[in-house]
Amino acid sequence: MAEKVAKAGVKKESGYLYFVDKGGDVSRAKMARGGRKKGSTGGAEKVVKVGVKKESGYLYFVDKGGDVSRAKMARGR
Repeated sequence: MAEKVAKAGVKKESGYLYFVDKGGDVSRAKMARGGRKKGSTGGAEKVVKVGVKKESGYLYFVDKGGDVSRAKMARGR
């Protein structure tokens, strides 16, 4: 089960992949589609500065509400 870590209030647009970057901020990258060259998007852009401190053993993601959540990673099953 996931737990909410921070309120970000990101409004998601279709065609983009939203993720929590190394600095704990919400970023987005254009999704790759068939027939298009890789790397033609120019990289990721920062959407919201949140500054979440990441702990090891957790997967951080942007949930349906546009907030940052985390879930415990399943390791060594």
